[in-house]
This record gives sequence, C-alpha cells and structure tokens, in this order.
Amino acid sequence: MRIVLLGAPGSGKGTQSKLLVEKYKIPQISTGDLLRAAVTAGTELGKRAKAAMDAGQLVTDDIVLGMIQDRLGQADAKNGFILDGFPRNNPQAQALDSLLARLGQPLQLALLVDVNTEILLKRLTGRRTCARCGQMYNVYFQPPRIPGRCDKCSGELEQRSDDNESTIRKRLEVYEQQTAPLIAYYKSQNKLRRVIGEGDVQEIFRTVSGLIEDHIHPLSALRQAVTPQAPKPKVAASRPTAVPARSDKTAPKAASATENKPAVKKAAPKKKASAKKAAPKKSATKKAAAKKSTAKKKATVKKTSMKKAAPKKKATAKASVKKSAVKKKIAPKKKAAPKKSAVKKKVKKGRR
Repeated sequence: MRIVLLGAPGSGKGTQSKLLVEKYKIPQISTGDLLRAAVTAGTELGKRAKAAMDAGQLVTDDIVLGMIQDRLGQADAKNGFILDGFPRNNPQAQALDSLLARLGQPLQLALLVDVNTEILLKRLTGRRTCARCGQMYNVYFQPPRIPGRCDKCSGELEQRSDDNESTIRKRLEVYEQQTAPLIAYYKSQNKLRRVIGEGDVQEIFRTVSGLIEDHIHPLSALRQAVTPQAPKPKVAASRPTAVPARSDKTAPKAASATENKPAVKKAAPKKKASAKKAAPKKSATKKAAAKKSTAKKKATVKKTSMKKAAPKKKATAKASVKKSAVKKKIAPKKKAAPKKSAVKKKVKKGRR
C-alpha cells in the first residue's frame, strides 16, 4: 500500500497518518523528519541539506528525493509507505513518480483530507501547548478545564508565534496556490480520493480505511499481515476416495482418440464369434425344455399313483373297524365276574 497524503495545515492528515501506521504496519515518511534525521546523523545528504538551510535557501528536490529513496530501501517499507509533506507541487510529484517507477513501487492512492477554511483557522489559531509537559489543547474544540492551565501538570499554556490569524491565512493561501494543482494531477491518474476531515477522529479514520481498501486491489499481502485469514472449507472426502477405492484391474485407463479407433474394429469379430457360439445354446435350451416336460410327466404319474394309493387308507380304516369289533367281542369276557361270585356262593353252601 503506497499512499501520499494531501491536506492543508491543520487538516488532521498527520493524525490520520499515525492511525494508518498502527493499523496497516507501514511507515509514515515525513520529509521534515527525514531532513532532521539526516542532519543529525551527518550523512552526505544531511550535510548538503544543512548547508542549504544555513545559507537561507530551500533544500533542493534532488536532496529530498535521495533521502526518500534511502528510506524506502529499509525493511519496514517493504509492504508500503505513507508519504506526508511531499510532494508540494507538480514538479515534485512528477519527479517522485519517476523515482518510484525506477524502484518498481508506484503510488497507488493520493488521499486528500479536506477541511473548510474557517475550521482550519480555528484549529490553528486556537492551538495551545503546555510549556511544562507539552500537552496540546485547542481553545475552540478541546479547551482545558482551567483557561491557560494544563489539566495534567497545571503548567502554563502557550501559543506559537506563527499561530496568529494573519500568518495562518498566508500559509493557507500558499497551500492553495501550490497544492491545488496536485489535486488535478492525481485526479487525472484516477488516484485521488477525498475525505472530509471534520468531526470525530475515529469516524474520519473509518472512512479513510474504507476508501483505501476499496481503491487498492489486491490487498492480499497487506490483509494477511493485519487480519488472520478465514480457514478454507474442507473438500468432501467422498470425492477423492472414490477413485483409489477401485483396484488396478478394474480401474479404467484413459485412452486417446487414436487408441479408440482400432478398438472398435477388433470388437466386431468378437460379436460374430459370440453369435456363433450362441446357436448351440438354443439347442441346449430345447433339451432343457424336453427335460422339464419329462419331469412334468413323471410328476403327473406320481400324482396318479398317489391317488391310487388313497384306497389303502380306506383299507386301513376298515381294518381299524375290524379291530374295534374284535375288541367288542373280547369285551363280554369281562362279564364272567358274576360267575366267580356264583361259584363262591356254591362253595359257601357246600361248607354249610
């Protein structure tokens, strides 16, 4: 994500830049910070910049571009950067585009934080800074509880000498003259996006983040670094397991179009052979039918024999009748008991 921030003094682009750094983990590159760091470190570019400033001259664009190139070569700028305070005019923008094209890192977005001029005046003229702890206030939008005193350390609040209305109006006029052409420049490249920098800071930041993610595509590498990726859906196991379940013998082999043609020619004689062999099968079926008919005849014979065998049951029934008659004849023998009693009576009479 490679962005340049545009906005007048007091628009709040510095605040939005810090929030973007925290969210997307990319560095904010401010030319003012680069100049101070280079001068303090005593680098070659820093020495040239210090010589120009000591002579009361402006630092040339080639010095600033050289510092930007060195900064972009650091590891933390690999995934992108946010340029703040540069470019300030069209020639600087064109030189920056040439540099980034050589590095293979062209700008993707020019974000303009737009604020009404009257609100800008209040923001800049109302700024107050604690002389003891450095805490900042604004008498219009964020006043201290006690006028002129810091809420944290009770230190005295001071106003910068250049935060007067006449000086600020001149600064805004310079911005309009120099930076307004940049708006048209990036708009012609379809890289310009505008956000209203008035209201709640977090609400403005949500709008800024939405504009960035809608405009810059793809954000895959950036989103991987910021938010965890959703787990990919697992493929159903039934599809891949259906193929290896088949054995090597039964698994069909892929055949090319040329292999299919001779296969068709060879298949024809097989059909004739099967037709010739199928003829004796019909005779076999006739024999089987004859066997079935003989079996049916035998079955009918058995049935008739079974029917003839039925009278035997009647004979057995007659035999049982005879047996019952014999039993009846034998049964009267049981009546001989009275004879024994009669004999006993005769014996008794003889004894007497």
